[in-house]
Amino acid sequence: MLRRLTTMLCVLVLLLIGAPALPASAAPLTKVLVFSKTAGFRHDAIPAGIAAIQRLGAENGFAVTATEDAAQFTSVNLVQYQAVVFLSTTGDVLDANQQAAFQSYIAAGGGYVGVHAAADTEYDWPFYGGLVGAYFSSHPAIQQATVRVEDATNPATAHLPAAWTRTDEWYNYRANPRPAVRVLLSLDEGTYSGGTMAGDHPITWCQNYNGGRAFYTGLGHTPESYADPNFTRMLLGGIQFAGGAVSADCTPRGNPQPTGTALRSRANNKFVSAAGGTLIANATTSTDRFDVVTLTGGTVALRYRATGLYVCAENAGNNALVANRTAVGSWETFTLIRNGDGTVSLRAGVNNRYVAAENAGAAPLIANRTAIGLWEKFDLVTGA
Repeated sequence: MLRRLTTMLCVLVLLLIGAPALPASAAPLTKVLVFSKTAGFRHDAIPAGIAAIQRLGAENGFAVTATEDAAQFTSVNLVQYQAVVFLSTTGDVLDANQQAAFQSYIAAGGGYVGVHAAADTEYDWPFYGGLVGAYFSSHPAIQQATVRVEDATNPATAHLPAAWTRTDEWYNYRANPRPAVRVLLSLDEGTYSGGTMAGDHPITWCQNYNGGRAFYTGLGHTPESYADPNFTRMLLGGIQFAGGAVSADCTPRGNPQPTGTALRSRANNKFVSAAGGTLIANATTSTDRFDVVTLTGGTVALRYRATGLYVCAENAGNNALVANRTAVGSWETFTLIRNGDGTVSLRAGVNNRYVAAENAGAAPLIANRTAIGLWEKFDLVTGA
């Protein structure tokens, strides 16, 4: 019996001092403040947004206080909330004392969530500009666009498809926030009209800021957004991160993550660029990307991501390939041939000729070859 007790004590000691310590769990999210005061344009989606966040609270165990009373921004009152959501606020909504209270709240570890027009708020308060990440500049008409997931590990975006097609009002920003934030979602400017951010268009991001945590999404203009499970789940993840209930890596990640497909010529190992619209295999990096769009009958079209225009075998293949067409016709249709060495070749439908990296990349691509040789072979590169 003594031997058995001794053995049990030894096992207990090993469990207590020898086993690795378990990580401390994040504090639960219990209370969120939703602030929707407007001093400029007022979005009619605000009531739907409030109701959606209240539903998220009821389903996930946190209380939601909705207000448009800026007097709620005192140090004594704010301390009870793990996160404050600026829901499509506009204009100058806080006075100097209220700004000071909110700034102290963030410095003490509080959380901020900005939704849509939160970027159209407090232009004269530098602290807020840094917190939201970027100020609103303009927007085109409401339309469908493709949102690209840049960080699929974040709790706000892990559930989303890599390419998320949705309809919203797409904000352009006065400056690109990428150097200071972790971009989670970006807009593919080639899939809609009116983007002004030169192809690098962050639309949702997070950051650690002055002692607190911040999450912003430019989505959420339409009332229908708040009935979209993908959107509300993203919003929940942002609130949970800002409130400290879940952890996420929100350190900046410099350059945008390449999306789409790059074409690399096997003849000279250079990437195909489309600067000025004309395709030429002369680039050392895979910056220029194309969507390989599947058509009927096993054919494809190439859509240049930076402009959304399709590649055309100009003059039925007699001139250089140019990314200049808004729709697909016979001159924009190619057969994608997969070669035995892992490369691909493109055969233009208009003349049944193969696309070549002319003069080993020293001249533009042209669909003029009757057989596949080294200059007619390309690698499809989808990674960085």
